[in-house]
Amino acid sequence: MSTRRDFIKQLMAASGVGAVASLGLGFGAARVPAALAASWYMPDEHGPQERVILAFAASSKVWQGWEGAVNNCIALLAKTIAKYQPVTVLCRASQLSQAKSKCGTTNIEFLTMPLDDVWVRDYGGCFVVDGAGGLGLVDFNFNGWGGKQTSANDTAVADPLSYEMEAAYIRSALVGEGGGIEVDGHGTAIMTESCWVNSNRNPGLSKAQIEAELKANLGLRKIIWLPGIKDKDITDAHVDFYARFVQPGVVIANLDNDPKSYDYAVTRKHLEILKSATDADGRKLVVHTLPPPLTKRNNQYTQGNPDFAPGYINYLPINGAVIAPQFGDAAADKYCKDLLTRLYPGRVVEQVNIDPIAAGGGGIHCVTKNLPRT
Repeated sequence: MSTRRDFIKQLMAASGVGAVASLGLGFGAARVPAALAASWYMPDEHGPQERVILAFAASSKVWQGWEGAVNNCIALLAKTIAKYQPVTVLCRASQLSQAKSKCGTTNIEFLTMPLDDVWVRDYGGCFVVDGAGGLGLVDFNFNGWGGKQTSANDTAVADPLSYEMEAAYIRSALVGEGGGIEVDGHGTAIMTESCWVNSNRNPGLSKAQIEAELKANLGLRKIIWLPGIKDKDITDAHVDFYARFVQPGVVIANLDNDPKSYDYAVTRKHLEILKSATDADGRKLVVHTLPPPLTKRNNQYTQGNPDFAPGYINYLPINGAVIAPQFGDAAADKYCKDLLTRLYPGRVVEQVNIDPIAAGGGGIHCVTKNLPRT
């Protein structure tokens, strides 16, 4: 048994509780003791990472013939990330041999568990740290983005994942997803109201109650709320398709330049809010814009598919690199690479064709989860 797992058990025993205890915030949330959770915070994912987690688990029911291409894309991402840091691939026990064959085993480990689909960012919880070697995982009770997709297996992933990653399990009172959270690691977050303040996830809770719980769960002092937009995509507008922190005080914002897109007006409203916002330390944000491509490759994933999500902003920073999408629009692909190269000096920008994943409405950030180094 590992040192950190023993440490977690010792802390629980010393507090006089079992695995979890209520913080008494009025929502009936079950968590580790308040004395432990109070010092924890969600770190900026641009900091040092221990590994990245992916799920080789595309569902035939969901993807309807594209699941093989999606899993191949997951494998390509795993191999690309593994050039820079360790990777853990989650998969069903029945697909372990296939996952190993597709992903390879160089710098990659595998964990088997029941899974519904590939979106581990959303259902796998959010890692938090205490700055003194402690690691926790906050479970936001994934419900299939408000009951839009089967999720019984994915809902149960955060608990065993916390054990395997040697993190204390912390259960939030809220329902939400990791893709709906963007933090700077210093007390500021950006989130969309359409995702969190939504009756399909948190019925009966006010925005103030939801904000208080998020601050308690993630060690936040301020949340910058963007309106988002409900019912246009399965996530109700996750923030990781709209705004990302590069570092404290510096943000990249999606700016959709297609007047026919429902995001055209939304991203302009978001940009207006971000440009006038300040972070938890009172700094005005420096905002860079990153437009989606105006043209796409002509293939089965892009044509006639309203769910196709060509968002460059859904990139993944890792140790020594930034893993970004490439959509076949030469000018837009280059703009993305040049901007990320400038904003992440010293890191290699690796662009990957993710058309099969984008066909399901997601991106690189959506199918990955970074484990911070403590």
